[in-house]
Amino acid sequence: MITSTRRVSPDKSEVRIAFSLEDTSDVKDVEDIPQTFPDLEQRLQPVPPCVSLRESVQVHKEHCRMAREFHQVKHEIAAIDDCKRQLLAELVEDEKVAMEIARLEEEFLRLTEENRTLMTVHNECAQQLERLCLPNQTRQDSS
Repeated sequence: MITSTRRVSPDKSEVRIAFSLEDTSDVKDVEDIPQTFPDLEQRLQPVPPCVSLRESVQVHKEHCRMAREFHQVKHEIAAIDDCKRQLLAELVEDEKVAMEIARLEEEFLRLTEENRTLMTVHNECAQQLERLCLPNQTRQDSS
């Protein structure tokens, strides 16, 4: 581990930098991580790390992890938006069907009432015909 401490000016605090050349496992991991994320704006793309600084590599890994999470959340949001659009289309279709059902129910009630009226008129006419035919039958029977 190499440590360097330096005071830039008398009024500023010390700047301490520490790094190790021994452990390169983080560097190998960084090479496996994609360097660009198409969903991110250019200014938000992870900056390649300073491979000699473990903290830089860790920050880069964390930034890449967050970029992958952002990508996943963005796709989940898109899928939910698609589902929402589909549900809204189904709702519109269901409302049309409900309106058609209401119209058909109204027509059914109107036709049922019309049928009742026609049945009543038919029965009245049949009774009237029967009354008219009855005196004729009694006259024929008398003759």
